[in-house]
Amino acid sequence: MLKKDITQDKALNSKKAKGNAVTRFISRDLSAWILLIPMLICVFYFTLRPQILSVYWSFHKMVMYQPQEFVGFKNYITVLSRPDFLQTVKNTLTYVIYSMLIGFPLPFILALVMNELVHFRKLTRVLVYFPGIMPAMAVSLLWVFIYNPSAGGLMNMILGKFGIEPYQWLQDSRFTILWIIVSMTWNGCGGTALYYFAAMQGINRELYEAALIDGAGYWKRVKIVTLPYMYGMFILFGVKQIIGVFNVMEQVLQMTGGGPNNASVTLGLLNYRYAFENGGKNAQYALALGVMTFIFLSVFAILYFFLDKKIQENQL
Repeated sequence: MLKKDITQDKALNSKKAKGNAVTRFISRDLSAWILLIPMLICVFYFTLRPQILSVYWSFHKMVMYQPQEFVGFKNYITVLSRPDFLQTVKNTLTYVIYSMLIGFPLPFILALVMNELVHFRKLTRVLVYFPGIMPAMAVSLLWVFIYNPSAGGLMNMILGKFGIEPYQWLQDSRFTILWIIVSMTWNGCGGTALYYFAAMQGINRELYEAALIDGAGYWKRVKIVTLPYMYGMFILFGVKQIIGVFNVMEQVLQMTGGGPNNASVTLGLLNYRYAFENGGKNAQYALALGVMTFIFLSVFAILYFFLDKKIQENQL
């Protein structure tokens, strides 16, 4: 009988302790949760809910933006079997390749230049970052005029100084993607260059001095000191750039509309066409393509956070 009373007392004390812990937790963090509630509501209604509904509706036949009958994976099969899908995937991969060849090394080169400057450092940083403050649509419109195929276009005016005939820049399907990537790089590389520059400023100057004493030239010092220190940043920004290029849409829409002959269509622009052209008749295909793109980019996002965690752990 005594053992039973002791057991009941322990259970009662345990419940009281749990209740006190909950009370302490609520009283301690209640104000924080009250502040978080508006943000959580916004995240649910503007992020989580649309994503959940997109996945659910992608398995349905859509009439405009109203789900009708359940069709399973039919929408996905239709998107994958359409001839424009493979061309779009090829174009998107071409964007990524050009972006990694041009847009990836350029910020690092600019950071090296800024790091070596003695005079006009602040002015140089302002000029480097200046294109980044302009909206993407404004930048695209600016470069449309720069690439104007007439003799009055800026690039053709430069060619004319050397006696070269006007060139059909964005109308040349072989290099349309390349010229779009050039404009995107001009717009976006400044911010990344400043990140690299800030990282270079954090490198111990004694390492450079030791390498200089050992007779290492400038490029040798960059190779044995700068590059190893910034290896983690290169990986993170590389993954981030791939994610960003896969999402490109507004630049292509503004500059070429996907032309010529769909030579510059991206997955984002194809999704836009499915969703908003033809009165929304292909809305179910937009949902299916959006889900596939989301899954693909989620893998890269998980990889990005995994690498970020590993790099931070190695730096501690």
